[in-house]
Amino acid sequence: MTQRFEVETALRAAAPHALVDALRDVLTTAYRATAVRLLLTDYGGTVLRSCDGSGDGEDSLSVFGSAEGRALGSQEPREQQVAHGDAVEHHLPVTVRGDRIGILTVRLPDDGSTPEVVDELRYVADLLGREILVAERDTDLYQRARRVSRLTLAAEMQWQLLPARAYRDARFALGAQLEPAYAVHGDNFDWSVDADELTFSVTNGMGEGIEASLLTNLAVNALRNARRAGVGLADQAALADQAVHDHYRGAVHVSTLLLRIELATGRVEAIDAGSPQMWRMRGKSVERIDLEAQLPLGMFEESHYTPQEFTVAPGDRLIFVSDGVYETLSPRGEKYAEQALARAVHATSLLPAAMVPREILRDVADYRAAESLDDALVLCLDWIGDGHC
Repeated sequence: MTQRFEVETALRAAAPHALVDALRDVLTTAYRATAVRLLLTDYGGTVLRSCDGSGDGEDSLSVFGSAEGRALGSQEPREQQVAHGDAVEHHLPVTVRGDRIGILTVRLPDDGSTPEVVDELRYVADLLGREILVAERDTDLYQRARRVSRLTLAAEMQWQLLPARAYRDARFALGAQLEPAYAVHGDNFDWSVDADELTFSVTNGMGEGIEASLLTNLAVNALRNARRAGVGLADQAALADQAVHDHYRGAVHVSTLLLRIELATGRVEAIDAGSPQMWRMRGKSVERIDLEAQLPLGMFEESHYTPQEFTVAPGDRLIFVSDGVYETLSPRGEKYAEQALARAVHATSLLPAAMVPREILRDVADYRAAESLDDALVLCLDWIGDGHC
């Protein structure tokens, strides 16, 4: 406990940009660590980028095939014997409420690598993740380090708008991903959870580049503003619709799928206001959940919205996709939703929700005839309910 206290004190006292340096100093003293390195997951979710004091992230590892990548995927510590030495490297997931931030690698002497020490280091990695989230308010170091290439301005705006890429608690798990990660413009997702309900949205602002990003930013913030005022789902949609129409006068619109789930019962209210689709995997069956089509946000003045209801059961997996996924064409002109989406949902059924979107988007990239200029979004919700799937 004394060592944990020392780590907590050192991290909380460190400057936002100096968390890794502070951690390296305390782990050297407390655990005889000979090397400490932080690797951050890049925006595309395929690369781990080294985060040193400069934030340049020059050293990169693929998440596929590396020991660090396996630790990230399994969310369990991995050990790796150091060649030509008597030291062991411990690769520890840095994860906050299901959001897989990266990997902390700590090199220890062989005689210091005990199960008790590994448990202590797991706690250290969790603590580091939370401190990084706080530090990102005041430094660009961690966001700069996780970039394989420069983000477009539209993509910068979209990533800053997101809550996280994953979330998990005892009742449900969420995971989402946008592509092209470094040039996305109109697609977005948002969520909020409290003691009684989960509310989330999948949005697609029409247009390209900055204009699409500005439109989506307006819609998402209008939805948040209404949600935080405590109004119901229909009024959230109506107020966001009004905000978009007041600004653009019907010239553009935002396709939105908006849901609210009662955590105690699994009862869902849903508003289908545009192009995002919802699919459900229940047991081995995969089917699209068709909802009544309502007007996209901002198309007409004073649109009215009516939620539809259904119930999710423990074990259900809901997959939400934008048109950049289901409309993707194969070289033979066949739409992804008609030929491959159900197969991809089956193929990823054993993966946790946090990993499903990336794998489906990889499958979309392999399926299509040519490089797409359209955004693609996948969001996965695993409903656990009372914890007995």
